[in-house]
Amino acid sequence: MTRIDAKFADLKAANKKAFVAYVMAGDPDFETSLELIKGLPGAGVDVIELGLPFTDPMADGPTIQLAGQRALEAGMTLQRTLDLARTFRKEDNTTPIVMMGYYNPIYSRGVETFLKDAKEAGIDGLIVVDLPPEEDSELCLPAQQAGLNFIRLATPTTDDKRLPRVLQNTSGFVYYVSITGITGAAEAEATNVGPEVARIKAKTDLPVIVGFGINTPEKSKAIASVADGAVVGSAIVSQIGAGKPVGEVLSFVKSLADGAHSA
Repeated sequence: MTRIDAKFADLKAANKKAFVAYVMAGDPDFETSLELIKGLPGAGVDVIELGLPFTDPMADGPTIQLAGQRALEAGMTLQRTLDLARTFRKEDNTTPIVMMGYYNPIYSRGVETFLKDAKEAGIDGLIVVDLPPEEDSELCLPAQQAGLNFIRLATPTTDDKRLPRVLQNTSGFVYYVSITGITGAAEAEATNVGPEVARIKAKTDLPVIVGFGINTPEKSKAIASVADGAVVGSAIVSQIGAGKPVGEVLSFVKSLADGAHSA
């Protein structure tokens, strides 16, 4: 059982929805990013989604693209991202960390080496948005063999024919993307999301967490009420991009987490 599996088992036992927070590793710099990540569990974050900076983030909107640029300009690399997780783990051995990114940096490092290093650094799961199920032998299956969850995205365009393929080797949880398009591009609506979550849950026992388009405590509560939890990324990252102090960012995160937890 991974930390992700354990966390969702605990949440289910407590009849509680999950709150997942996305931040870009190394944004705006390593030390500030570390301070922020260390503060996330205390702000009510159940799972940390740690962005891996990459030069061509095709699924991300301007807010997260700029965060990646800031991180890269500050010297962030895949190695430094693993260092960030490893440093966090010295004080927190229970909060799950999911690394979200693209395959190129992983491929460049070498899959076997990356998985060994990621596991040792305390990474619990991977979301690699540019590897479809047809490429499961490339990273998904080796990751699961190494003890990491491989989390897949389902979207509004994932029809009933495609869904079983998407779910086939997914573990940890299913990430439902509430809108078509890039991150931060539109707002999620619970009336649209609810039936889609129910459709996915009819095909899997995994928790279904909804992300994209959630930017207020009210929206976090509304979306969590029709799913197993909510993910917020762009709204948090935009606060970091605006140069707000870590304490202020964490207060905002807490308001979002409280919203999800009150669902």
